[in-house]
Amino acid sequence: MKDFTDLISQAKKMQEKMKEAQEMLKKIEVEGVSGGDAVKVVMNGDGELKKITFKESSYKESKEILEDLIVAAHNDAKSKLKKKTSEEISKVTGGVNLPPGFNKFPF
Repeated sequence: MKDFTDLISQAKKMQEKMKEAQEMLKKIEVEGVSGGDAVKVVMNGDGELKKITFKESSYKESKEILEDLIVAAHNDAKSKLKKKTSEEISKVTGGVNLPPGFNKFPF
């Protein structure tokens, strides 16, 4: 029974670390870019788009091109956020890959 108690204790410690990591992840900001920095977006750790900036030269582009540049910059930021989030969670878990949603399990 001691092994089971140790396992539960370790799981609770992991949950505490995950909560700390979630709070830290909320503070992360990543920048996505496209069109040679013509469009930049800033996204926070919750996946919220916080800011969009354009180089003046991008104003000369067609509406469709500008729309595509915004989508590309957003996708770049989303990709960077996913990578950064994975890196930070890996630090907390010691490199153990957890299944998706593990941090939502109640202990």
